[in-house]
Amino acid sequence: MIEIRNVGKVFNIGGHQLHALKNISIEIASGEFSGFIGPSGSGKTTLLNLIGALDKPTTGRIKLMDRQLETFSPREAAAIRAKDIGFIFQSYYLLPHYSVFENVEYPLLLLKEPREQRSEAVRKALEWVGLADRASSRPSQLSGGQSQRVAIARAMVKQPKLVLADEPTANLDKENSNIILDVMEQLNRDLGTTFIFSTHDEKVIRRLRRVITLEDGQVQNEATG
Repeated sequence: MIEIRNVGKVFNIGGHQLHALKNISIEIASGEFSGFIGPSGSGKTTLLNLIGALDKPTTGRIKLMDRQLETFSPREAAAIRAKDIGFIFQSYYLLPHYSVFENVEYPLLLLKEPREQRSEAVRKALEWVGLADRASSRPSQLSGGQSQRVAIARAMVKQPKLVLADEPTANLDKENSNIILDVMEQLNRDLGTTFIFSTHDEKVIRRLRRVITLEDGQVQNEATG
């Protein structure tokens, strides 16, 4: 699904060059439940952003589903994010004045899906995460764990081929973290969705079937389980 070849990323900060990634080469197959780990500043989030077409590499190339991401225009990158990629962040980014239903529905509005199809997809997504009974609630009425489950439903409602999760359990306690991870593992099994994490959380790391360790912008080692 993803082919990363000799990728480097350089940021210019205050007249100085910061080499966030250095000559990264990785392949990730469809259906993987994998993640990047490593200390802060190791390049985990930068690499996740490149895979998600939120940024472009300085050097090298990234192929996602046989498409060269670094050649995309901003419009083309936005289109592939809207259709094929779901994002889950440690901050839930729910729209505060919208209901749970409306928050989950939002990606389908951007895709201009018909109303009946939107309603059915949202209902199904909320059932996946166990929040069908909170469809009319506002984000302020939810716990942190429930808010993250809404964020997962929003990421999954369009049934993307790929979900990128950046520290998705960072703001959650152990019980809610395990609930969230159970949901994501089930979606990976049932729908074949590819999940890629960036994480420090040992609870997440223990669940990953492939762990890629980054340090100083480079791959240090890999482990599968």
